[in-house]
Amino acid sequence: MLKTVNRVLLGLIGLVLVLGGGSVLAVGLGASPPSWWIHDGKRDVLLSDADRARWRDEGWFWPTVIAVLAVCLLLALWWLVAQLRRRRLAEVLVETGDGEGALLRGRALEGVLVGEAESLEGVQRAGVSLTGRRNAPEARVSLLLEPHAMPGEALHLLSVEALAHARDSAGLARLPAVVQLRAVKHRAERVS
Repeated sequence: MLKTVNRVLLGLIGLVLVLGGGSVLAVGLGASPPSWWIHDGKRDVLLSDADRARWRDEGWFWPTVIAVLAVCLLLALWWLVAQLRRRRLAEVLVETGDGEGALLRGRALEGVLVGEAESLEGVQRAGVSLTGRRNAPEARVSLLLEPHAMPGEALHLLSVEALAHARDSAGLARLPAVVQLRAVKHRAERVS
C-alpha cells in the first residue's frame, strides 16, 4: 500500500513539474498563454527587478537560497535512488566447500520456499521475499491461513520444515525470517 502511494505521489509531482516547465518553455518560445497563467508573454520574467533588488543589500539571502535549492536537489536525488534500489535479494551465495562457492538465484529459492510453505497443513497461500546480503539472507514470509488452521502449528511447521530445508540446502548457518500470519476471510458457521 505504502509503495503504491509513494509511486503515485512521485508520478504526480513529476507530472506537475513537467507540465509547469513545459508550459513556461512554450510561453518563452512564443506560444500565447491563457489569461490565468502567471506569465504574460515572451518578455515576462519569474522575478521582476523590484523582487530581485529587494534583498540585494542583505548578504545572506542569495547564498541561503542557493543552499536551500542544493539541499532540495540532493534530497530529490536521494529519494530517486531509494526508489530505484532493489529491495529483493538477487542471488544467494551457497558454500560449496572448495572456497569458490556457487550462486543461487534469489527468485528460485523464494519459489521453493513458497511451494513448501503452501504445502503445509493449514496454509492456503504463501508469499516469500529474500532481503539482506547474499551471504546472510533474511526471509520475509506472508502466510494466508485457512479458516480452521492453528497459527502456532503453522508457524512451527514453517520453521522446522520449509525454512530449515532452505537453510540446509543453501548451506547457510542461519536464515532469519519475519513471518506475517493472516487468516482467510470466511462466513460464520451456524451452530445448531
